[in-house]
Amino acid sequence: MATGLVIGGGPAGLMAAEAMALAGLDVIVAEAKPSLGRKLLMAGKSGLNLTKAEPEAAFLAALEEAGPTLAPIIADFGPEAMQAWAQDLGQEVFTGTTGRVFPKAMKASPLLRAWLGRLTDLGVDMRRRWRWTGWEDGVTQFSTPEGVHALPADVTVLATGGASWRRLGSDGAWAEHVPIAPFRPANIGIAVDWSEPMAAQFGQPVKAVALTAGGRTSRGECVITRHGLEGAGVYAVSRALRDGAALTLDLMPDLSEERLREKLARRRRGDSLSSHLRRAIKLDPAKRSLLMEFGRPLPDDLAPLLKSLPIRYGETLPMDQAISTAGGLRFTDLDDGLMLRDLPGVFAAGEMLDWEAPTGGYLLTTCLATGRWAGRAAAAYASSEATARR
Repeated sequence: MATGLVIGGGPAGLMAAEAMALAGLDVIVAEAKPSLGRKLLMAGKSGLNLTKAEPEAAFLAALEEAGPTLAPIIADFGPEAMQAWAQDLGQEVFTGTTGRVFPKAMKASPLLRAWLGRLTDLGVDMRRRWRWTGWEDGVTQFSTPEGVHALPADVTVLATGGASWRRLGSDGAWAEHVPIAPFRPANIGIAVDWSEPMAAQFGQPVKAVALTAGGRTSRGECVITRHGLEGAGVYAVSRALRDGAALTLDLMPDLSEERLREKLARRRRGDSLSSHLRRAIKLDPAKRSLLMEFGRPLPDDLAPLLKSLPIRYGETLPMDQAISTAGGLRFTDLDDGLMLRDLPGVFAAGEMLDWEAPTGGYLLTTCLATGRWAGRAAAAYASSEATARR
């Protein structure tokens, strides 16, 4: 029986292992950390957004320039297949009002437990604290608690993640073994040098706003943190922000500038500006604080500022704090089965590949889809090589 090796026990790696095991390979998963699926469990803290229930064309559009390359992979395992896969693991799902799909349990641990059980039943050998250190004479090398181990395999799937969330196992150290496109942060917050009064707002959400940067507008919310601004609304425009684009914040996206002006014209005698903003347009403390932080000295006509508040920021937060990363193995260096052209029998999946996507289910679905694709291609390659040797 041919041996398939998976390096990395995250979502993409586990899916590659499942695909190879189902194809009849003897599969070993080598994970550097003490446990598997750490990123999946982290994603589960916010409910585990599995996928986005939308037409395939819309899903691919969210993957931007990588969409055409990933199209056959998403066609093979897209949003509907993702939901069916979760349900087959005993996890009922539901679709929220924005199309985001979650398990009804709203956490990752039941799904991961069932998935690891399935892999065990398929005979997958899962080895923990096995850190990949490269190749020696074509054989994969690992640093393990028992010392250095060489592990020959007929095919290998690399799935060690990108370059963020080092504590969960993705440190980008693998890049020293293969040529890559430089890593860049994706879905990342911005650093702001706050004035002292803003400390009272740390941890507060800024709801129902629209953020605009680089010609793109994101309607949603963000969070004021001691480091700056974070959250889904910021992440959606972070691609432009990492290149230094100007950022503006519409604090009242449901009201036109003219309507705001009308409401603000009716000020009660004796009302402070803060009270007036609260009464007239229901501007909450977090939004009022942002207006004062970035808008002073305030003009007499506040309506334009409320609709387009310039946000002064330094740069994006450090890459290790990014939800995901761009950069990695270029698709031009891979064949249609995600095999490295210069390393026959070695495949790659997940965030090791050079693509990026917004949050909202796109990342997890695409990681599993590429893992499945690479695993099946690896199994087919192993079969063809075995046939050729006969």
